[in-house]
Amino acid sequence: MKRLHLLISISALLLQGCADALPDRLGAPIEGYSHTSAAINRFSVNGNGGPNISPNGGGAKQNCCATLPVKWHPGLTVVVEWEKDPNPYDSVNWPDPPFSDAWRKAAQEHEAQYTRHRAVVAVAPYEELGAIDVHFLPCNQVAVSAVAALPGQPGYPFNFPQKMQEPATCPKP
Repeated sequence: MKRLHLLISISALLLQGCADALPDRLGAPIEGYSHTSAAINRFSVNGNGGPNISPNGGGAKQNCCATLPVKWHPGLTVVVEWEKDPNPYDSVNWPDPPFSDAWRKAAQEHEAQYTRHRAVVAVAPYEELGAIDVHFLPCNQVAVSAVAALPGQPGYPFNFPQKMQEPATCPKP
């Protein structure tokens, strides 16, 4: 009987060595918030796509996923790339009927006004990894959080108003 207990104990110790260690990085869903009158047609975090965002909106949709460290560390950054439509409601002025030659021409002229941006952004400190929240701010500024809380909840690192005005001139980067 003692041999059986010894064999079980040794087997248990050996099996512990087979257990997976906790990962250093995990996939986190991506969501975005536009705090301006511009629409974000598409964006990505470290090459992984986020949902499109209506003007002064967001947070309702998530895409999967970008990886971040389980534990935050100083100097943690992500690369955010996005396409912005500065006049998302311009189509109400396009000629009718939709998809006619005149309408398509107006759409092409409108799309030529889209702007594309790229920024390396510091990730706000987090204790527990949550969704990656990308906040699009005036002057093509971006803030990124990955805390396990929603905007407006205690512990959320940002308190941006949902509607922010673009200043007449933006500071030079």
